[in-house]
Amino acid sequence: MAKDRIPTTRVGRTAKIGGLAAGQAIRQAGTHVTNVARTKEGRESALERRHIEAAEQIVEALGHMKGAAMKLGQVMSFLDVGVVPEEYREEFQRKLARLRDAAPTVTFKQMRKVIEEELDEPIAEIFAEFDEEPIAAASIGQVYSAWLTDGRRVAVKVQYPGVAAAVRADMQNLGLILRLLKRLAPGMDPKALGEEIRDRIEEELDYELEAANQKTLARIFRSHPFIVIPDVVSSLSRERVMVSEYVHGTGFEELKAYPQEERDRIGEIIFRFYFGCLYRHHQFSGDPHPGNSVLLDDGRMAFFDFGLFKRMPPGSVELEIAVARAIIEGDLETIMRLGSETGFFPDPDRFDPDRVLEQFRAATSWYTVDEYVELTPEYATQVLIDMSDPRSQYFGQMRHESAPPDHIFGRRMEVLTLAVLSQLHTRGNFHRIAREWFYGDEPITELGRQEAEFYGQRQPNKLSG
Repeated sequence: MAKDRIPTTRVGRTAKIGGLAAGQAIRQAGTHVTNVARTKEGRESALERRHIEAAEQIVEALGHMKGAAMKLGQVMSFLDVGVVPEEYREEFQRKLARLRDAAPTVTFKQMRKVIEEELDEPIAEIFAEFDEEPIAAASIGQVYSAWLTDGRRVAVKVQYPGVAAAVRADMQNLGLILRLLKRLAPGMDPKALGEEIRDRIEEELDYELEAANQKTLARIFRSHPFIVIPDVVSSLSRERVMVSEYVHGTGFEELKAYPQEERDRIGEIIFRFYFGCLYRHHQFSGDPHPGNSVLLDDGRMAFFDFGLFKRMPPGSVELEIAVARAIIEGDLETIMRLGSETGFFPDPDRFDPDRVLEQFRAATSWYTVDEYVELTPEYATQVLIDMSDPRSQYFGQMRHESAPPDHIFGRRMEVLTLAVLSQLHTRGNFHRIAREWFYGDEPITELGRQEAEFYGQRQPNKLSG
């Protein structure tokens, strides 16, 4: 039906987002004027209302999109922290969940056409059996289950017809979308963030590139004791179709009800995968959300969906580790020097080093402070506030910071990982795990010892490129 078609032009989309952004700007200006006469409690209440209005407008705007804006909405939906005050969070999350799960209504006949155009053969000639009901919805496509003629069961990821054009149209509107997001996090740099998002999402449109990312990680983690990356069927992967090994396991919603000890183990695996990819292998998935992993029957976890992927440029990870060490050690001189050299502090004289250290520790204490913690949604909310929100006590200095794009993407991975772990209420000493990457320390957990043995056999320095 016409209402289900994916719009591919910019005109109507620009009007929708631009109007919402302008309306929110007027409301924010009005709030600022009347705040002069408000009490502290009144100002806080007005800020909460403005956050709710801005967040709901973003949901409304993104709900009308079927391309990159929808992807941004999905990212927000998995944060589950910090966007609106706690008493409104449940209602808001329901709205975001609907956005996350929304997908164009596309018939299998249309999806079949994409498959056969990409693979140059009828489905019946390629697959022994093909289930026409999708088993999952990807951000810009759907996933089907099928069997190859050699008996292997595979997952077939197929891009929605026309979605690439829709995404590229949304990229033209990205500045307007970020103006809406800036109402919630005025300290962010829309230009730097926009450039990074454009680069990553443009790559995400190419399933052949995603297949290459997945193949790299499958090679790195082959025979790993608790991490599984499904193998890719390269001969059947194209720009809009990707075929990989089928894996079946327990999804995140069920995992949240597991006993505490099992949730702690699952949380550690997730932490080791996402952070370990960055610090050990210098490349990582930028999409750590609950739908991208499952627990297998043998206790290992399978990870997938590597379209949103980042390979760090030379020296970037070493810089990240140097900053992490400086935060851990309270080395103010190194923090200010590295921040000035990288442009994070455009005008270093405007910053109080002690205050900067407090800010950095507030955002990273869950893995830079040597303590046993339980990560909860409330904990993650406070971290997100301390990182980017006007309610942060560090907001005054954050407004003058300018984070490099590589840093932005790394922090995005970090906060999304924290959000996932917080939903599991994971407990542990994440600092001691992180020291394996930051200082080369010996592992203190059983999973760490298993992983150390694996990398000792695999010579990880040869696997990180």
